[in-house]
Amino acid sequence: MLEIITLTLQAGGRLVQLNKGVLCMMKSLAKQPHQALPESSDSASKLSDQLMVTPDADISTGQAVVLGLQHLLAMDVYVVPIIIAGMLSLPFANKMGLIQATFLAAGIGTILQTGVFMRMPVTQGASFVPLGALAGIYLAAGGGNTGMATIFGSLIVGAVFVLLLGFSHTVPKLIHKFVPSLVGGTIITNVGLSLIPSALNDNSFKASGHLNTNVLLGVITAATLVVCVIISLHLPQFDRVFRLGSILIALAVGTISAAFMGDLSLSSVANAPWFSLPKFAISSYGLRFSLSPILTMLIIYVVLMTETTGTWFAVSAVTGTKLTTQRINRGVFGEGVSCLVSALVGATPVTGYSTNAGIISITGVASKRAFISAGIWFVLFSFVGKLSALLAAIPSAVIGGVFAIICSTIMLNGLKVVSQSHFVERDLYILGIPIILTMALVLMPASLKTEAPTFVQYLLDSPIATAAITAIILNQLLPDNTQSKLIQKRQES
Repeated sequence: MLEIITLTLQAGGRLVQLNKGVLCMMKSLAKQPHQALPESSDSASKLSDQLMVTPDADISTGQAVVLGLQHLLAMDVYVVPIIIAGMLSLPFANKMGLIQATFLAAGIGTILQTGVFMRMPVTQGASFVPLGALAGIYLAAGGGNTGMATIFGSLIVGAVFVLLLGFSHTVPKLIHKFVPSLVGGTIITNVGLSLIPSALNDNSFKASGHLNTNVLLGVITAATLVVCVIISLHLPQFDRVFRLGSILIALAVGTISAAFMGDLSLSSVANAPWFSLPKFAISSYGLRFSLSPILTMLIIYVVLMTETTGTWFAVSAVTGTKLTTQRINRGVFGEGVSCLVSALVGATPVTGYSTNAGIISITGVASKRAFISAGIWFVLFSFVGKLSALLAAIPSAVIGGVFAIICSTIMLNGLKVVSQSHFVERDLYILGIPIILTMALVLMPASLKTEAPTFVQYLLDSPIATAAITAIILNQLLPDNTQSKLIQKRQES
């Protein structure tokens, strides 16, 4: 059931490759969704035995500072706010404020989950999943401050919904019933599929500047990212640098190329203050509550819970920490608090990042002090105006080159999750119809959308929400005779 969470999304599109022991533990919980995760399997025990520093062990302040910074640099949290700022065509000041708010939300969320709620070494950061839905809400509300106020109003209500889920202790049951691997994989596939046109059009083909320059910058950036991955695979000794730093390297090469082509302006960085505050949602935009976008975000938050649960399993396997139902429910509550804080400070929803489980495997250090240090680093970075201005100055074509690779990775990993289910005829419809609807909504003329009722407009502008609703409904309506057919085949053989 919960195979979906073995391939959960991570900002930057890189997934932790969980070994056989992790999969065994996940499947065990899938069969007994309301019981504690088994303490260990042989493979999982080997993973945790390789740790030099356990989660509850103390490390020096110097080690915590260095390791915390390493976790921050591997997360690529800044990519999400840059992308959504481009999708919404936000002014430079708003783009810079969104980056700062994202750093602040990631820091607070990481400190809360690691030190208070989950009490596991986990990091929080902006998720790619809500991007399409947020853009749809913004446009349907008319854009500008009204659009931003509507976004943050719906995010706050959605975060409260997650809080209530944590109180109700129903998340394992909900995932077990409504989001099996087929449905979860279908949703993830459509997340990547729906964002590919935006990655290409908004950042290259229809972006400001010369088309030829935009396309060339996108190709250079994407090619650099691919080369980094190839080097990490063929030269294991450079894996840490080129795999964990692949997006950072690609953005650096793309930005330097843009400078040589005369397509980079750093005047905004020079004029930016060293210290500045993020653009908090309430004071900068206000809040606007509307039923249609709220319903859309409730669906997105359910998908986010499957995403972050996957990270918890990854960290549990790597550290040997027992992942009980009680800990999961605390984590869900902490996720709600983190997302609520994120919305209030003016950032998009946060989720657990699976890359950090990979860093634990590489360094052998799972101390929670290092993760709390990463949270503190994020908070400090959120007030450095020049850093946010530098990230905001990266040309959109460069972002597009990375974003296109990310989208394709998301889509293909969704299909990989789908392939883990026993594929029968009903599954063709559960996977195929949402894909058709996603492409139809992406290609639908804007004039047709504006003629629809307001509630329908939000769905038409959110292919991901529409695909998720469709997949969930079809999975409930179409009879599942998979188990009986498997038994029949075994008897015949």
